[in-house]
Amino acid sequence: MTPEQNGVRENRSAWAGLSQIFAGDRPPHAVILEGEPGGTGSLAARLAQASVCLAAEGKPCGSCPGCIKAKAGSHPDILTLDGNANPRVFPVDTVRKIRSDAYEKPNEAPRRVFVLLGVQNMSEISQNALLKILEEPPENVLFILTTTSAAQLLPTVRSRAQLFPVEGESLPEDWTLAETIAKAVVATREAELIFQTAGLIRNRDGMRGVLEQLSLIFRDAVALRSGAGGCRSAGRGAASLLGDTLTRQNLMRMLEATEKARQALEQNANTALLVTAYCAALRSAAGR
Repeated sequence: MTPEQNGVRENRSAWAGLSQIFAGDRPPHAVILEGEPGGTGSLAARLAQASVCLAAEGKPCGSCPGCIKAKAGSHPDILTLDGNANPRVFPVDTVRKIRSDAYEKPNEAPRRVFVLLGVQNMSEISQNALLKILEEPPENVLFILTTTSAAQLLPTVRSRAQLFPVEGESLPEDWTLAETIAKAVVATREAELIFQTAGLIRNRDGMRGVLEQLSLIFRDAVALRSGAGGCRSAGRGAASLLGDTLTRQNLMRMLEATEKARQALEQNANTALLVTAYCAALRSAAGR
């Protein structure tokens, strides 16, 4: 395994840990993601999207209005400031404005999300201003802080947030797409699965990666359905949704369909026909 591959694995592990914590009854009001900007930025964006997702489970679903706006960078309840791109983005007046805005009710989402990237560039004065809102946070607010080194933050700031070390760069697109496709298998509308897989028709390498990740998600779903617990992928949300919705027999058939699709792909099958057949096989295996 190359260092890059190992970094991706650690990033998935960090997301799995975050998912479990935020699925609990009392999610934290602030987290610190420590690591390289690529990895922490990717996780911060995903966590922000999950926080404004309107789906009942399997967040982020990727298709609700909240997720669509979050991915487009236009959600009214997500504020992002990038101190990695501009180290001067955190003057004390800006932090005080954030502190004031945090007490406003969310516009659309269950909570307001403040994503502060590169807070190692925040001055001590600005950190102290931020500390006041972290000490007495209002309800329905989440602060996501990223830093290359948590040691560069005030100990009082660190003590008011949960720290998550992150290694590697951003989560690969094939993993993110695989989770979305897995959820689409049990979507009410059949068109959702067709829509989510359309981009694979002209991307043979991408399809190879997606099929690999789907296989892991389906195996996790079987394990969760059997009460074994534990996830080999970071797609716990999708695996939980499938495990709660489908029977073990359904899931095993989906695994078989995925393995057949992987074999066909390696035998240079036409990707357009393969994607169409695979979607039909998944829906049939799921009893849809």
